[in-house]
Amino acid sequence: MIDLTFLRENPELVKRSQEARGESASTVDDALAADRDRRAAITAFEELRASQNAHGKRVAQAPKDAALEARLKALSEELRCLVCQNQTLADSTAPLAEDLRREVRELAQQGKSDAEIKQYLVARYSDFVLYKPPVKPTTWLLWFGPFAFLLGGALIWFVVLRRRRRGAVGTGQPEAALGPGAQSGLARAQALLDESREP
Repeated sequence: MIDLTFLRENPELVKRSQEARGESASTVDDALAADRDRRAAITAFEELRASQNAHGKRVAQAPKDAALEARLKALSEELRCLVCQNQTLADSTAPLAEDLRREVRELAQQGKSDAEIKQYLVARYSDFVLYKPPVKPTTWLLWFGPFAFLLGGALIWFVVLRRRRRGAVGTGQPEAALGPGAQSGLARAQALLDESREP
C-alpha cells in the first residue's frame, strides 16, 4: 500500500525509487489521481453540506409568527395542488406545491390579504387553483354536472321500467312484453305441454 501523505510530499522521489526497483511509475500517477479525485469529492460534499446548513439556518432564523403560520396553513388548505389535483396545497409534497407555498408565504409577508393572494393565484392559474371554486357560469358544469348525470340516469331508468310495465299490463298477457321470436318459442312450448297432457 502506498503512503499517500509521503507520496503527495515527495512524488518524484517515490517514482525514482519504483523505477530503480523495476516497477511501473504509473502506479504512483494512478494513486495521485485517485487521491485528487477523492479530495475533490470530499470538498464538493463539504461545500454542499455547508450550503444546506446555511439554507437551514436561514429558514431557522426566519421569525416564526404563530398567527402567520396559522394563516398560511388555513390558506393552503383552500388552495389546490396543480400537480396532484385532488390534494390541497397543504397536503401535497410535490415540488410545485412547495414553490406555491413559498410564493404564498412571500405574498403574506409582503402584507397582502388572503383575498389578494387568492386573486393573484387565480389570475395566474385560473379558478382551478382554488380547492372549492366559486359557482359561476364557467364552473356550472363542474358543480352541477354530476347531479345532472345522476338525474338523467334516473330518468332513463324510470322510462325503461315504465315501458316494460305498460307493454305487459296493456295486453293483459305477460308474454306481450316478449319479442316475436320469444313469443313463437313460447307458443311451441305451450303446444308441446298441451300434447303431453292429452290422454
